[in-house]
Amino acid sequence: MYIRTISRKNKDGSVVRYIQLAHNEWDPVARCAKAKVLFNLGREEEVDREGLKRLVKSIGRFLGPEEALQVEAELNGTSPLSFVSSRPLGGAWVLNHLWREVGIQGTLERMLEKRKFQVPVERAIFAMVANRALNPASKLATEDWIREDIHIPELAEVPVQNLYRAMDFLLEASEQLQEEVFFSVANLLNLEVDLLYFDTTSIYFEVEDEDDPENQKKYLRQKGHSKDHRPDLPQVVIGLAVTREGIPVRCWVWPGNTADMSVVEEVKKDLMGWKLGRVITVVDRGFSSEENLKYLQRGGGHYIAGEKMRSGKETVAEALNRAGRYKTIKDNLEVKEIVVGDGEKRVRYILVRNPQEAAKDKAQREKTLAKIREELKAIGDLKGEPHTKACCELIAHKTYGKYLKTDKKGQPYIDKAKVKAEEKLDGKYLLRTSDDTLSPEDVALGYKQLLEVEDAFRSIKQVLELRPAYHRLSERIKSHVLLCWLALLLIRIAENRTGETWRSLRKTLDRMHLGEFAGPDGKVLQRTQTTAQQKQIFKALGVPEPPTFFAVVPAKREGP
Repeated sequence: MYIRTISRKNKDGSVVRYIQLAHNEWDPVARCAKAKVLFNLGREEEVDREGLKRLVKSIGRFLGPEEALQVEAELNGTSPLSFVSSRPLGGAWVLNHLWREVGIQGTLERMLEKRKFQVPVERAIFAMVANRALNPASKLATEDWIREDIHIPELAEVPVQNLYRAMDFLLEASEQLQEEVFFSVANLLNLEVDLLYFDTTSIYFEVEDEDDPENQKKYLRQKGHSKDHRPDLPQVVIGLAVTREGIPVRCWVWPGNTADMSVVEEVKKDLMGWKLGRVITVVDRGFSSEENLKYLQRGGGHYIAGEKMRSGKETVAEALNRAGRYKTIKDNLEVKEIVVGDGEKRVRYILVRNPQEAAKDKAQREKTLAKIREELKAIGDLKGEPHTKACCELIAHKTYGKYLKTDKKGQPYIDKAKVKAEEKLDGKYLLRTSDDTLSPEDVALGYKQLLEVEDAFRSIKQVLELRPAYHRLSERIKSHVLLCWLALLLIRIAENRTGETWRSLRKTLDRMHLGEFAGPDGKVLQRTQTTAQQKQIFKALGVPEPPTFFAVVPAKREGP
């Protein structure tokens, strides 16, 4: 497709020129390409040239940022300018404004005042956080990324050794930083901190040997219960506290062999140090030992905890067997309040049922039982003979085994009592709370929001690419997790304000580029025009648009 000019000679000898939008089509008969006119723009002297420029700019929306900048320079330039390069601008611009708004920059600068660093530590930390959010890479690759592939405000480049120094300072400042950032974010966003959700996850390392627990520099990477299903590899355990809005407020890092039950005391102690007032901690079934639940009530605190329905505890069995009607609440949930015991032994339970999940559980169990019947038929009658390999595998199977039993001769069969017991649990989960002021609905919906922590872990692992972690020293691993926490904090704020996922926001913002143009008169740094989508994002976030021109550098003239 192209613009062409045609001429027509009038009877008086004058020549009139017309502008047309055309494109070539192949003529199979003539066996050559012929021009087809798509639109007549009129006589040359009457053509709306400003309109054509607007058309070119609108077409530029479908070009890459670099091509769009080059076209704009050719349209607007008064002297010849050559396009040198461009790099993404929008994502880093937004993150930098949020970084300042929530007080992270100010907090770090105050803490750095007495240290007299010769390198821009705060800018280096921000650059690493921006890298996790925009283009996760190793610290060595981040050095090149800052210099070549992104515009970081007030930071043109930084050597990798300075990035490591900045990580060391971040770890030193982590306790004070997390506390100050929490209160700053809570006030800025008017967060509700009466409910704090806590959970843990693990990340593994592609190494064979574990760290020596006695080595003060390398002790974190240990084998343990892997939530990534890689028990064969060393790992570390990460804890995260999240508000009901999904904002991460604190993180922890422990050796990979740390059990969930053992960390509640440390978490509670750290949060109590912030003097938050009345806080209800929400934890899942992995943390609900009696000792942990008692500890969570210290200092006037309360808890909402998931309870293991197959734990065999007398109070749990009584709660599950207690008759009573369910009350329907929102989000397709039904709740029933049950109080077991009296006095100090009194336990308040909330039994929650999801009819949709109950139907799914029933359908899944029927498929499982059908599969078991097929396997039993294939095994046949053992007639008292020793178990075959297939029989042993069936009985020991994680899913199938719970429905099976063997008779005196060792013949496996489906235990109807076990099937009936599982039917009673379809679509249900049991909650326990120490706060009598919470309604059953508040308890059920509050626990359901524990999914916010799981979503935060998914974002850290998938969007921010927490792993692979290339660090060996334990202190650097902790600092790496802190960088991911800060990045998660910023992207969660952006997601909450805009209602869009960070993947979508990042894709749109990264289309805004900062281009460098050079000519005889000097150098110009100019950004691409703001699109309608980008305007909406800036408005929702309360972030001003970047200036059109970032720098105009006149060429140096040699003296006479």
